[in-house]
Amino acid sequence: MSRMKLGVLVSGRGSNLQALLDAATDPTWPAEVALVLSNQPGVQALDRAAAAGVPAAVIDHRDVAARAAFEAALDAALRDAGVELVCLAGFMRVLSADFVARWFNRLVNIHPSLLPAFPGLDTHARAIKAGVRWSGCTVHLVRATVDQGPILIQAAVPVLPEDRPEDLAARVLTAEHRCYPRAVAWLASGRWTVVGDTVRLADPAPVSRRVHLNPVG
Repeated sequence: MSRMKLGVLVSGRGSNLQALLDAATDPTWPAEVALVLSNQPGVQALDRAAAAGVPAAVIDHRDVAARAAFEAALDAALRDAGVELVCLAGFMRVLSADFVARWFNRLVNIHPSLLPAFPGLDTHARAIKAGVRWSGCTVHLVRATVDQGPILIQAAVPVLPEDRPEDLAARVLTAEHRCYPRAVAWLASGRWTVVGDTVRLADPAPVSRRVHLNPVG
């Protein structure tokens, strides 16, 4: 079976990278991580790639004078590795509209909220402050506007009365690790199309694209 080649962009711990690496150990999973790129040297994500025997490199944005040159270096490395789908996994750089266009519908992100609610940073603190009963994560195709794009899958987790941001973050992260490999498998299967701002699956998986975890009694 031919497996889709993934390029994963990281900036930190790489726990979602690890979820993809773990999924790729199953020979029936339709993708493999071909390259890991970090804009930060010395991060744990690079150690995870090394432990899995996956090629990895650092393209430090601070060493490049202009964003266009930084993104050109990313693009060249991805294409040289034969990458077919780019996965953002805690990549803390906003990509330009030009880069997004070059990888249109081949660039996917995971965000720690139920988009369109709470785009951007500090999602967990904002969710708690807003008093919402549910939060979660969203895997979506990337568009030029930050944290927007056709949604592939969401998972909902409860926001408990005693939650601190770090408590909610841990609960959401568990959901992320389940959702990202599932969404990538759908993309790698080729059984999807984008109609307007909606992703349609030609042969939907037998589970819902919105999953509730740890429901409140």
